[in-house]
Amino acid sequence: MTVLAIVCFVPFLMMLVNATRSNEAILTGFTLVPGNALLENYQTMMDYVNVWTGFKNSLFISVLVTILTGYFSALTAYGFAFYTFKGNNFLFVFMLVMMMVPGQLGLIGFYELSKTLGILDTYIPLIVPAVASPFVVFFLRQYILTTLHPSLIEAARIDGASEFKIFHIVAIPIMMPAIATMSIFTFIGSWNNYIMPLVLIFSPEKYTLPVLMGFLKGSQVAQNLGSMYLGIAISVVPIMIAFLFLSKYIINSISAGAIKE
Repeated sequence: MTVLAIVCFVPFLMMLVNATRSNEAILTGFTLVPGNALLENYQTMMDYVNVWTGFKNSLFISVLVTILTGYFSALTAYGFAFYTFKGNNFLFVFMLVMMMVPGQLGLIGFYELSKTLGILDTYIPLIVPAVASPFVVFFLRQYILTTLHPSLIEAARIDGASEFKIFHIVAIPIMMPAIATMSIFTFIGSWNNYIMPLVLIFSPEKYTLPVLMGFLKGSQVAQNLGSMYLGIAISVVPIMIAFLFLSKYIINSISAGAIKE
């Protein structure tokens, strides 16, 4: 495990070290000793793009998408798991089918719909549709079926709790490990989303960080490898922080249901 940890950590270390080295030093070879060109690389990068504006935009979109997806997917999964209504099975199967359809197939139609609704060049088409995540609903439904016993819900109903109160007081705390697990992947997916912001956003001040990183590749900054490494390092820091704080929930979620009494 130590060897595997080192192998996984070395690329990130190389990225951080190269962000502090000059272009000439990077071309000479690899070293674990940091350089002294960090400020120069940062200034070169900022001369072409304001990476912090993209950082703020990506963080705003990703946090909203993560929160909304986690809540409404949990609500939907809870409904599929513990309520019987007409069309329940059909809707669930339809949702599973939608998991197999790549989102890029509907890009042109989604662009035309956003144009008709007048929401192009806004964050609405990047946030609202992402809330409906079939995979997250499927994962949470399977999780809650193995961890939440119906007797708990029945006991809460006997005590006089409303259906929404049961969901918030009983179901949500039990589902938190699975919600946190899916939140990590949702946040990463939203943070790394490139094609949708590129197509739907026109104003440079609204660009997300991946779009700005794409512009860096076509600018003179691409000739300065240190600046490129620095931009990439800034873009992956939130993902590393999110995983750092939520990684224990992944273990809890995966191991849930592994032991049967």
